[in-house]
Amino acid sequence: MTTTIQPDPTVIGGVPQAPLAFLPNPARLFATRARRFDFLSQHSQNLAPYLKFLGELVALQDRIARDLPQVTPVPRDRIDLARESRMPPIDRAKLATDPDLHILLDRFLSEAQSIEMPEEARLALSAVTSAGVADRHWLVGNILSDTIPDDSAAPHLFASLAVQLHLARLAATLDADALVPIRTGVCPSCGGRAATSSLTTVGQLEGVRYATCACCQTRWNEVRVTCLCCGSNEDVSYRSVETAEATVRAEECGKCGHWVKILTQTANHSLEPIADDVGSLGLDLLMKDKGVTRGGFNPFLAGF
Repeated sequence: MTTTIQPDPTVIGGVPQAPLAFLPNPARLFATRARRFDFLSQHSQNLAPYLKFLGELVALQDRIARDLPQVTPVPRDRIDLARESRMPPIDRAKLATDPDLHILLDRFLSEAQSIEMPEEARLALSAVTSAGVADRHWLVGNILSDTIPDDSAAPHLFASLAVQLHLARLAATLDADALVPIRTGVCPSCGGRAATSSLTTVGQLEGVRYATCACCQTRWNEVRVTCLCCGSNEDVSYRSVETAEATVRAEECGKCGHWVKILTQTANHSLEPIADDVGSLGLDLLMKDKGVTRGGFNPFLAGF
């Protein structure tokens, strides 16, 4: 007896689809990240001081986020234009001189004074605090263009914390369903580069891949085994410091010579895209020795 199996058209609409993007929730995001930095600092002998320092800075982001008035949302006409033009609705080009962002930066610099930190960081904090308007615009502009000079990483670190908080609050006002894909490796909310990507579970879908924006903290869906720097899937391989089953690996592209970390949250749900990027600095050193270029942008790792 022969049985012919025919497709059932009634179930086609029921195939689950991964949402394009998840917008940040500042009230929860920074608290979660601060806790992860604290945990990592207790389990890393070499990086503990830096991880603890970052945890305190991120905890400050969380405290300020809970105390700020509601941010002015991105205008509806800007969102509509962005959707029609397949552009991100947050206009980074205008943010470098945004008064609200610089007011937030002033507050962050003031409240960061009470945090214990190394002398080099204290000097950088003082330098940014006393910097003129033009210098502050330069700092913020570099962060918004995802390019931080190695010789001024410390001042940019403090400015980046205000940028992250401001952009995350802006992104939170968007409608995720109104966003459109831009291109591989580009945030659909603000146009930023990915810091890392993660394999995670969304509803009934397991192992779907989401990249995380280093600035506005939006997470967006990307095809697996695809370079986030050039979009190629022709020569993608994976490297890790420990074993092939490591939960933080480097996704390396043989075509463009760049790499971005990929976190397997399906194996370790506590992994956090930004904190664990810093906590896995040994992988950066491994890839640097290999002679390939880091493609993920994370202000917390500038200068390493």
